[in-house]
Amino acid sequence: MKRIGVLTGGGDAPGLNAVIRSVVKTTINIYGCEVIGIRDGFDGFFHPNGITPLGMAEVKGILPRGGTILGTANRGNPFARTVIRNGKEVVEDVSDVVVQSVKNLNLDALIVLGGDGTLRIGMELFEKGVPIIGVPKTIDNDVGGTEVTFGFDTALMIATEALDRLHTTAEAHHRAMILELMGRDAGFIALHAGLAGGADVILIPEIPFMYEKVLQKVNQRIKDGNLFSILAVSEGARATDEEQIFSHHGSTFENARLGGIGWRVGEYLDEQGLETRVTVLGHVQRGGIPTAYDRWLATRFGAAAVRLAEKKGFGRMVALKNSRVEDLELSAALKTPKRVDLEGDAIVTAHGLGVSFGI
Repeated sequence: MKRIGVLTGGGDAPGLNAVIRSVVKTTINIYGCEVIGIRDGFDGFFHPNGITPLGMAEVKGILPRGGTILGTANRGNPFARTVIRNGKEVVEDVSDVVVQSVKNLNLDALIVLGGDGTLRIGMELFEKGVPIIGVPKTIDNDVGGTEVTFGFDTALMIATEALDRLHTTAEAHHRAMILELMGRDAGFIALHAGLAGGADVILIPEIPFMYEKVLQKVNQRIKDGNLFSILAVSEGARATDEEQIFSHHGSTFENARLGGIGWRVGEYLDEQGLETRVTVLGHVQRGGIPTAYDRWLATRFGAAAVRLAEKKGFGRMVALKNSRVEDLELSAALKTPKRVDLEGDAIVTAHGLGVSFGI
């Protein structure tokens, strides 16, 4: 290998900088070759300042930093890039520009850090001849093929701490406190944080709920002498007779954003005479210092990606399986999105603890 490229796409997640650092240090220390960073995801291939060299100096001190020193973009799809032509928005396939740029840069491998959207773009570029290596990243933990993605543990810790803090004020004021959490169409953050934070009700996208059952649980707690309730609600949760709620329905330039189900549940409980407060944790879950686990996993993923590139394992993704870092084909990882296993021990455990899923 002479030169490796690396980019971060999609939403940011704690641990991205740890991967970049690991890629750079492993590449230089073990293989003695050059590393090139692509700024702002695939958008960097289209900007004059989108390419930057990465050496030891550039990655010094970034291990505990959140975000990504390369920047990221969650709407930079080169297969459907929105451009302005004669004053009008036009969607074009400019993927050939990326293919040619990779050749012009003499990249022996392009390491792509991202969630299912970014990795799918990577897979399509691999099919056009780009030497892609995938690294799974998302706080939502919804990428198939890996037991866990880096970024999830940090989001989980922040969500759990928020539930702990809501517990005290809920108990003091005898209220129902709702915490709306991220996760898109996967309920891992709400489920895991709900269990760790002692939530009484957990609402996730995989289990459509009934408002009446949520009310029943809260009222039962009051009847039993527990004058407060904690509800962990995933942003993608929905009632059985409703569609998912979006805070922003999207546009040509921006993806749709889920959000608002926490307020909907809160309004319903208020209408039933229960004092309710809603907290939307939002992007606090994505930012800040990554946990030790996320740094550890991200570092292992970065080093494994470089080793995979050296073996020319293109079109594949590093993954955690049985506590070991292995790799699999991107197509296999992306075939089925990962969702909460409704027969898994986490759901069974929650039922045993008396947690309501609104059913």
